[in-house]
Parts: sequence; structure tokens; C-alpha cells
Amino acid sequence: MSEIDEKSRELIKTRIIGNMKNIKSFPQFVLETMRKLNDPGSNAADVAQSLARDEGLVLRILKLANSAAYGMTRNISNISEAIALLGYKSVSNIVLAATVYSAMDKGLSGYALDRGELWRHSLMVAYTSRHLAQITEKVGTEDAYVGGLLHDIGKVILNDYVRFGYGIIVKMVEEKHIPFTEAEWKVLGFDHAEIGDILVGKWEMPESYRIAVAYHHKPNELPEDKKEYQPLLDVVTLANTICLMLGIGLGADGLQAYMFPEPIERLGIRNFDNLLSEMIDFASNVASDMGDMTGL
Repeated sequence: MSEIDEKSRELIKTRIIGNMKNIKSFPQFVLETMRKLNDPGSNAADVAQSLARDEGLVLRILKLANSAAYGMTRNISNISEAIALLGYKSVSNIVLAATVYSAMDKGLSGYALDRGELWRHSLMVAYTSRHLAQITEKVGTEDAYVGGLLHDIGKVILNDYVRFGYGIIVKMVEEKHIPFTEAEWKVLGFDHAEIGDILVGKWEMPESYRIAVAYHHKPNELPEDKKEYQPLLDVVTLANTICLMLGIGLGADGLQAYMFPEPIERLGIRNFDNLLSEMIDFASNVASDMGDMTGL
């Protein structure tokens, strides 16, 4: 089977760009809530007022606030109090996870992922990114979580087009021993990281998250003027690789996945084998928490 012809590639690219224009942004109340969470002048009552429009989010936040993990000895039923207890960063992550869940919790046949697998992989990469940030102290833990959660969001958009060229893409990966993302680009004119970057930008997310999404398959190609984001990128890249090595969300693009040694070195990780062993136990420990996030 030969590569797709240039006319077909340009047609696909044009359709992808056209469809990107039709992608809806976050619901207005989510954008409003996120703005308040990032506004130093806002208070918990302001955030609670926005969140009140989504009963599911309110219940999730109250549940977390009352969980044993936070050592509370009394029941918290006031959402403002729960927000103040958890902190703006944690609440922001809950809102974001709930918002992207509906987009990720579906089957992606183009990537050979059953329903829920993209969500499971993305959430595990988020947890792993946060853990790596904590042990390396190179980047903020909550920023690492968001970068990990969003890293593969482009697959949702590109899935139908990858499905169209799946046979050609996989054949290129197997015969030329190139990464799936490179084959995506050769066949479609885009890869899922590039599409994810565009989508995160449309959602008006910070540039740091766009960088983590756009470069998580090429961490050593970050432009010099973006080097401030290298630690976040390295954490997300390594977390993604570890999850693929553990078989979490190992779809078609897990073929020819490459372990970059440079992020490990830049993060100051001395013994990767020990870290990998720790992550196996870590993955088991967060499984129940991940299950609790399902269905937000």
C-alpha cells in the first residue's frame, strides 16, 4: 500500500481546518468559573456562584472536601467552604476534568482505543505528571496535572481522519519504524499534538498547556524562546511514556513509542528503573480515585 496522494492529503487538511472552526468552546459558566479561579481578587463565594449552575460539579467538590484524605472531622455542606478548603488550583482541575470528560469518554477507532480508554490514559498521565512534578520539584504539581490531562485531546478531533488513513499510517509505522505521529503528519498533514495545540488555544488556555500538548512527542525540539516551559513539557512527556509502557491506553499510536532520555536527565531522575517500579504501585493506588472521576 502506497502513501496517500497529495490531492487527498490536501482535501483532508482542508476539512480538518474547516471542522476546527466549528468546535465549541467551553460552556460559558466554565469559562466564567475558570476566570474567577485565576483572579486574585475573587473569593470562594464568587466561584461558588458560577459553579452553582452545575449540580454535578458541586457534588464532586463537596465529596472531595469531605473525603478522609483531607482529614475533616465534620461534614462540609457549603460549597464556598469546600472551595476554600480545597484551594483554587484543585477546584480548577476538577472543573477542567469534568468539562473534557464528555469529549474523551468515547471510542476512538482511528487509534484503536475502546470507549473510555482515552479518558483513562489521559487521567493517568495527569496523575503521573503531578507525581513526577512532586518528586522532581521542577514544575508546579497542578500545572503538571492539567498538561497531562490535555496532552492527547487532539485525538478526539483527528480520529475520523486517522480512521480513514489507518491502514496506510500503520503500515508506515511498521515498515519504516517511525512514530505514529510522524506517520499521521505524512498522511494527513497534521498530527494529533498539533491539532490539540490549536484546540487548547481555542479554549483560551495558558500557553504552557499548549506547549505541553504540542511538543509531548518531541520534547527536544522546543524553541529557545519557549524554554521556560521545558520542565512542564518533560514531565508530561515522561508521564505519557511511562503510562504507555505500563499499557495504560496503549492504542495504535503506542506502536514505536520512543523513550527520550533527555527529559529524564533534565528532570534529575537518577534511577529510572526504580521510578518505573514505583509507578506500577502508584498506578494501582490511584485506580480507585480514577474510577471516582468517571462519569462527572
